[in-house]
Amino acid sequence: MWIYLNNTFVPEKEAVVSVFDHGFLYGDGVYETIRSYGPRIFMQDEHVSRLFRSAAAIGLTIPIPMEHWEGILQEAMLRNEVGTDQRDAYLRITVSRGTGDLGLDPALCPSPTVVVMAKPLVPPPSHLYETGVNMIVASTKRNLPSALPPQSKTTNFLNNIQAKREAIAAGAFDGLLLNWEHHLTECTVSNLFFVMDDRLRTPALECGILDGITRMVVIRLAKELNLHVEEGHYTVGQLHQADECFVTNTSMEIMPVTSVDRKPIGDGKPGPLTLRLRKQFRAARSRSWNRPHTG
Repeated sequence: MWIYLNNTFVPEKEAVVSVFDHGFLYGDGVYETIRSYGPRIFMQDEHVSRLFRSAAAIGLTIPIPMEHWEGILQEAMLRNEVGTDQRDAYLRITVSRGTGDLGLDPALCPSPTVVVMAKPLVPPPSHLYETGVNMIVASTKRNLPSALPPQSKTTNFLNNIQAKREAIAAGAFDGLLLNWEHHLTECTVSNLFFVMDDRLRTPALECGILDGITRMVVIRLAKELNLHVEEGHYTVGQLHQADECFVTNTSMEIMPVTSVDRKPIGDGKPGPLTLRLRKQFRAARSRSWNRPHTG
């Protein structure tokens, strides 16, 4: 694998970050994960823009101008022979505060560390889309927005990791986090949707969730289908009464959820609206928001 590290591509074995990097020492950094459909990078501009917003929120200056990122991502795919008609690409951008002396002062780090990795995207097993997955409600609560704003996609991920550990211990696909008011938020790496009373519902951003890009696309597609979409504050009890449920993120798109805490959602099968939206999402991959990889 070729890794982009601080303005140059190096072989994987040479892609080394200092033990004094504040990303390693303190989780001080931001990241984005992006995918391609064949040679087309999905929602590239939106992902890169969110990277810059996340960095600005923690006072981190990304040293590479926004207009240069397309070329870097394209070269990462070319060097690693992904982003082709045969192999979709999984891309990860990480920007840490950089190397500096021990201490929390960001001024200790004169230059951020920038890393880009590109590898073949491995989607979830296809049978999960047919059967749906099971979730648990984690005892770990979502970080307070006033403590760590969820709109910043940071490398400090222990909150999500704790919930993931709970899900693994319970034999569940993932864990769903509640906020400080016991309202639904999101799963460890995905946004949550459910259907109740013929309305598509999803937790509002102010509940303490990341403004997922696939979430945004699904809301847009649902409105195009004349579905009533509601963003609000919901409880576990409401989720248990839902007719359908699914989660979304960049790599798995729309994944049906058929049970929560071992209680079936609806009839325990992927629902018709979930399947309809998944079909619509797949049909929309080639829209103009997909920027072609021209290398």
